[in-house]
Amino acid sequence: MTAAGFDAELTGAGTQPFLVEFWASGCGPCKAMAPVLEEIAAEQAGRLRMGMVQLDHAPETAGRFEVMTLPTLIVFVGGVEKKRLTGALTKAQLLTELEEFGV
Repeated sequence: MTAAGFDAELTGAGTQPFLVEFWASGCGPCKAMAPVLEEIAAEQAGRLRMGMVQLDHAPETAGRFEVMTLPTLIVFVGGVEKKRLTGALTKAQLLTELEEFGV
């Protein structure tokens, strides 16, 4: 997502949890997270919105949210950051972290 696209998605998510991954093309742990996020997106469609911000294309968005470690996953609800996770996680770990959001 670009900076403009990010803001549109963030405001369009309403009260549904919106999970955003901040990643970069040269990041090994980010690549490891890709299949995990794809599976969760497919399984949680309708309950969880997901997006990706590639730092190479939207460094200003990463700076705005003070992303210092990759990958960084941020859960937004109602446009407000509710949870931040860093580093590669397994599918089970990520689902456990998302339980509080009804996922």
